[in-house]
Amino acid sequence: MRLDKFLKVSRILKRRSVANEACDSDRVTVNGKTAKPSYTLKENDVVQIRFGDKYFRFRVLKLKETVKKEEAETLYEVLEPEAPGREA
Repeated sequence: MRLDKFLKVSRILKRRSVANEACDSDRVTVNGKTAKPSYTLKENDVVQIRFGDKYFRFRVLKLKETVKKEEAETLYEVLEPEAPGREA
């Protein structure tokens, strides 16, 4: 599944256009490498999103095309953020 679509389906980011913008601005990394919106996400990938000076890290648990709002959080596991400048 595309990274931008997962971010929207999992409701981590509200809209796919916002996910695209975050990826294009080099604010999203997958397994420690900068990722574009079209990156093919796999289960167990570790994704980090930068919001200003804060980071949100999570591990992909499941890939689904659609989920109900209540089930969205079952698609990923939140991880402790790493200090800026350190590789995941």
